[in-house]
Amino acid sequence: MRIFHLSDLHIGIKLYNHDLRGEQEYLFDQVIKYVREYQPDVVVIAGDIYDKTVPSVESVQTFNVFVQGLYEASDKTEIMIVSGNHDSAGRLDYFSWLMSRQRVHMVGMPPVKPDEYMEKVTLTDEYGEVIFYLLPFSKPSVIRTVFDEDNDHDHAYSYNEALHKLFAREKIDTGKRNVLVSHQFYMPSGQRVEDIERMESEITTVGNIDVVWSDVLEPFEYAALGHIHKPMTVGDDRFRYCGTPFAYSISEANQEKGILMADIGRKGEDVHITKLKLEPKRKVAVIEGTFENVLRQASDDYVQIRLTDTEDLDVIDLQERLLMAFPNLLEIQRNKTRELNLSDEILEHTYNDPFALICEFIPDMDEEEMEIMKSVMNEALEAEE
Repeated sequence: MRIFHLSDLHIGIKLYNHDLRGEQEYLFDQVIKYVREYQPDVVVIAGDIYDKTVPSVESVQTFNVFVQGLYEASDKTEIMIVSGNHDSAGRLDYFSWLMSRQRVHMVGMPPVKPDEYMEKVTLTDEYGEVIFYLLPFSKPSVIRTVFDEDNDHDHAYSYNEALHKLFAREKIDTGKRNVLVSHQFYMPSGQRVEDIERMESEITTVGNIDVVWSDVLEPFEYAALGHIHKPMTVGDDRFRYCGTPFAYSISEANQEKGILMADIGRKGEDVHITKLKLEPKRKVAVIEGTFENVLRQASDDYVQIRLTDTEDLDVIDLQERLLMAFPNLLEIQRNKTRELNLSDEILEHTYNDPFALICEFIPDMDEEEMEIMKSVMNEALEAEE
């Protein structure tokens, strides 16, 4: 069975106030051409369809045209979509019962009642059944209601604990081939969360409380994952984040973007995974050098410029000249250095983590107060989404 795996479309996102709709449509056309060429049995989109929970009319139109293109590119392909943390779960669930009859399976809400389970779609190939488990982004506060039979309403489930309980109640038949489509932050068991590079355009929780250990993925032949913007595996080649189709932040510059094609054979055989490259209309790049050298590299890419001139630049129209050379200029940075003769050591602090900054200002918090502060900050992040 052949599966196309993509995720984190983030339709409607802006890059330094640059509208990326044209870039996204250009890449979506490439995906449609790949579907027409390779005729996959399934196309999965693992969450974050939109960048906002209430997307613009233009964003909805873009997604509509994309799904229509996928649908018409192959009359055998099933399309499976789950919501991500940026999506409105309820909105994506509208008319899902009707679309599932037309080869489009869109799941917005995870199980929220004791009698509800993960949405499953069963397909058949020459080797038998393949069961797809479709799991949208799941917050412990939302899915804890499926555990009401435990009569432990006061227990605060962690992401890891809640997701493990959710998977355990599915009673997955490991004698069959199973595929998971999920939007969540999975990590190899025992690995340090701090070692995972997360992109600037991702919303991360304070203390990385959203981590779920990847042992829950073991019953699956393949896990098509979304949420992490950088292509990566999760402890095993068959558990994959495909990454975003476009670089949505400077930290993603120079990443090779694409979609994954997973071919699943007989039960027990290795899954064959191929990366199908996506070529952007314009790249996201960082250009570093002196002012004159930078000007020689003019392009219409989305660029961050880092000027390394050590002397003061006597250029009145510096910004205007750079904008003429780089019409999609994102940012100008100056890496100007001077020799300083200081007797006292200067200690520089860089606070990428707002929680660390709060701890600096309130140094006497005890453990309970720190947990409360983390909880408040994570609620604020969720509200920002």
